[in-house]
Amino acid sequence: MTALRALTSLRVASRGSALALAQAALAVQALQQQDPALRINYVQITTEGDVDRSTPLSILGGRGVFVRGVEDALLEGRADIAVHSMKDVPTELAPGLTIGAVLPRGDARDVLVASGGRRLADLPAGARVGTSSQRRVAMLALMRPDIEAVEVRGNVDTRIRKVMDGELDGVLLAAAGLERLGRLAEATQLFDAQEFVPAPAQGIVAIECREDDEAVLALLATIDDARTRTAATAERAFLRALGSGCTLPVGAYARLDRDLVVLRAMIQDEAVGHPIFGDGTGASGGADALGAGMAERLTMLIDRIKAPQP
Repeated sequence: MTALRALTSLRVASRGSALALAQAALAVQALQQQDPALRINYVQITTEGDVDRSTPLSILGGRGVFVRGVEDALLEGRADIAVHSMKDVPTELAPGLTIGAVLPRGDARDVLVASGGRRLADLPAGARVGTSSQRRVAMLALMRPDIEAVEVRGNVDTRIRKVMDGELDGVLLAAAGLERLGRLAEATQLFDAQEFVPAPAQGIVAIECREDDEAVLALLATIDDARTRTAATAERAFLRALGSGCTLPVGAYARLDRDLVVLRAMIQDEAVGHPIFGDGTGASGGADALGAGMAERLTMLIDRIKAPQP
């Protein structure tokens, strides 16, 4: 408890969006349950992804654009912890930083918010559905190839408003984000995670800190959720093994069944033209190897499909 008593205040960095602040509040709530006297100072950061809301994420540099500015606050000593949507966090962290804790996972599923309360099957051919995710584009094309995927950026409210205003017939979003904003009831369909495979670590709140800050690490260890970390380890190992330069649509979802990790993964290669799925199971202590092995397996399968046939 010495480390806990040494910390009288904590500077918490996050983006300034409603969702980011809601997630930061979840982290603070968990920390103050451990140390009710802990004083909190929020440090709101505007990231490159917040400034540029028109360039597609695949061009802007991937979801890491929502993380770098917040990490800078840690590296420059302006904050003690940073709170992120873990699906945005690159698999290779900035030198000197570590994930000190993950909170219990929220709903990992993807959802549709469509006009008129419609489900995906109810939308007419040619309907326009918004998303900024290449993974969601791939899954949408698999399930409804007659629907147009439209690039859309902005916060949750902005995206849903485009549906309400008739600019789009629907948008694809993360269930956890809607739930944390108190808006999950607006979803018109929640997709099965085995069918519509989520992004790696979707629904997980990660708390990052400096790896040499022993007092903060000790505090974060008290709120780290072991089951969620194991699932995240498998999913992010899959993503990491594909390589930092991987820009392909990728999904991974791990669940724990007693002492086993059950992993469902997806990748789509442009030359193949459709998603390739894989399933695997391993011991919880081998989550990293399970994810990496799945990446190797699916990559080899794609290579075989692409190889010239005799």
